[in-house]
Amino acid sequence: MADRMLACTACHGAEGRAGADGYYPRIAGKPAGYLYQQLVNFRDGYRHYEPMALLLRQLPDSYLHDIARYFSNQHPPYPPPERTPTTPQQLQRGETLMFSGDPARELPSCATCHGADLAGSTPDIPGLLGLPRDYLTAQLGAWQGGTRRTPEPDCMATVVARLAPADLAAVTAWLSHQPVPGDYRPAAAPPPDLPLECHASPAPEAQP
Repeated sequence: MADRMLACTACHGAEGRAGADGYYPRIAGKPAGYLYQQLVNFRDGYRHYEPMALLLRQLPDSYLHDIARYFSNQHPPYPPPERTPTTPQQLQRGETLMFSGDPARELPSCATCHGADLAGSTPDIPGLLGLPRDYLTAQLGAWQGGTRRTPEPDCMATVVARLAPADLAAVTAWLSHQPVPGDYRPAAAPPPDLPLECHASPAPEAQP
């Protein structure tokens, strides 16, 4: 299977540990359901990146499941966090948003869905640590701009739309500065207080 995944690891790094340029994210160890849904989203036009779309366009759901399971079982070590320019005030704001949200703006904490340790949960919720700031900024911006979507209910689009530019910068700064624990793995089930509307939608099955 590793040989068959060379088309993926050419960009995403050995074992899916992330590309060297900070643009291609780590896919190793992500929940299989989440990885599968993203593969379908690229193939079916919910996410837009032409090299991914071309690679996946002719692949059936069964093979996308194989890819997702393969990378979800890879657990190479994480590199040290990057250090991008920031301020103590920005990091504090980012931490507040991560764990407390902003109730006055009906903005839930990121930990509400992604877990108290931000490691995500099976089958569909990804961890947030160990991702480059540039990638995080690009993805949150894509949700705000409507170029990244997921089948309804698209709770990420709803939440991210409420982030001011300064909040988006604070969240990505805080996340990218955090070291990743050695036992960082998604939980076995969603957190019990996960709002119903924020349960990840299953990816649509391919049409015959």
